[in-house]
Amino acid sequence: MSYRNYGRRNAALGAALVVALSLSACAGAPASTKATTAAPVDGGDLTFAIANDPISLNPAGIGSGNDTLYVTRQLVDSLLYQNPQTGELEPWLAQSYTANDDATASTFVLRDDVTFSDGTPLTANDVKATFDDIIAAGALSQAVTLFVGYSETKVIDEHTVEVDFSTPNAAFPNSVSSVALGIVAPSTLAVPFADRATGASVVGTGPFTLDSYTKDTSTVLAKRDDYAWSPASRENQGAAHLDSVTFQVVPEASVRTGSLTSDQVDVIGGVQPIDVDTLTASGLPIVSRGNPGVSFGVYFNVARPLVADIAVREALSYATDATEIRDTSLNDLFNVGTSILTETTPSYSDESANFTFDATKAASLLDAAGWKKGSDGIREKGGERLSLVVAWISNFGPNQTSLEVLQQQYKDVGVELTLEGGDVPKFLELQKSGAFDISWQNLSRADGDVLRTTFSTASSNYFHLDDPTLEALLQKQLATGDPDARSAVLAEAQKRIASQYYQIPVHELTSVIGTQNSVTGVELGADSRLDSLVDAAKGAQ
Repeated sequence: MSYRNYGRRNAALGAALVVALSLSACAGAPASTKATTAAPVDGGDLTFAIANDPISLNPAGIGSGNDTLYVTRQLVDSLLYQNPQTGELEPWLAQSYTANDDATASTFVLRDDVTFSDGTPLTANDVKATFDDIIAAGALSQAVTLFVGYSETKVIDEHTVEVDFSTPNAAFPNSVSSVALGIVAPSTLAVPFADRATGASVVGTGPFTLDSYTKDTSTVLAKRDDYAWSPASRENQGAAHLDSVTFQVVPEASVRTGSLTSDQVDVIGGVQPIDVDTLTASGLPIVSRGNPGVSFGVYFNVARPLVADIAVREALSYATDATEIRDTSLNDLFNVGTSILTETTPSYSDESANFTFDATKAASLLDAAGWKKGSDGIREKGGERLSLVVAWISNFGPNQTSLEVLQQQYKDVGVELTLEGGDVPKFLELQKSGAFDISWQNLSRADGDVLRTTFSTASSNYFHLDDPTLEALLQKQLATGDPDARSAVLAEAQKRIASQYYQIPVHELTSVIGTQNSVTGVELGADSRLDSLVDAAKGAQ
């Protein structure tokens, strides 16, 4: 399934139809992105168990990933909203936007009825100040990478703001729909960036405000009574139904599942594949959606001599049985990978024709490349063993099982894998050192520009690519304002990555949330992270 027109250029955004948030049109995609749709009742306190402490409640700060965004999404709104069903950008704090032909300027016309939770009206000055604050924070902010080529933000009038770039940035309208670019009040910006982590100073326009934060224990949010500016495609256009939401830190996945089945909590995040059957057998609904971005798979560090040879990379592609890996370590909520981009990513293009499991073909290619099996079955050439180091992160339970299956598949064709796993800091350290041949990873982002941030020589470039053809495509898509034309360029980039075997897609990530039957309106957004809880309720009519 391809979302091509996800940001219309030079056209005001009209009100969207209320839609059912399902992905049934995507073959193999999970069908549920929200809990039951029964009519909600007002009142009640929701307890939501998450795996990690948010670390930072500053929306532009660097937190613990999804769990941070689950919380901060409730505190801040964005200029635009990306509809999970269509991939389209819709009005939110901005009632319309336009972008020029060369994608160097985006203009946003704000609603005139929005206030921050401290009562301060939202103006164009607040948008400018929020964006300039992110730029000034630099590496302290997770959002700074979204401002490639940033020149300045101009205040045109009280409710109109223009964001200018020195080089094209066609991905920016999509970027402003993210939590990281949520708009904060002047009182927040008056506090030094590094001092906003506890959230005490974070004032946004969202449907909830921070009541309390206790590190490694809980974050409690309180309903904002005067909230009245949800995106038009959201069912609830007024204040949240819930009186409060408590995000409770429960690190162990099995404990979170047990807490839900024993009715101790209302919702749990980060449901592991092994626990899905437990929840469904208990009659508890799950909310799931395939993550947009780049798929889990084999990413090659082409600076390493053994995998610099495309013949070796191609052989390993034929040696990879992605279906077996998915079926062993996951379940059918997780799609088998068919491209570097996942199916729910705007501009996805099916490249499955490039990836076929054929162990005999893999062995033949390795033979032709001069790699012959030694006495222990591992191939050698010129006295060197075909032994590869794989870097991976231990924060997603099935990763180890997936890699152990891959390890056996590669051993069957004479390739040795050494698994170097660890937590996120250890993984990042290994990536920066370059002491790996293969990286097992993914990255969630609801825009095809994720290819540039993953593979461009102008980005981190942990895989050390030096491919002028690919680089030109990655920069061209960023400079292409027309959505259809940009999707065509991104399709070429996906084909180039597939044909050169820079990455072998194995499976897509799926976000899974479990709920009580009494809970309604819990939804996953276009980024497959928790959407605004303005529609959520306990109990239904």
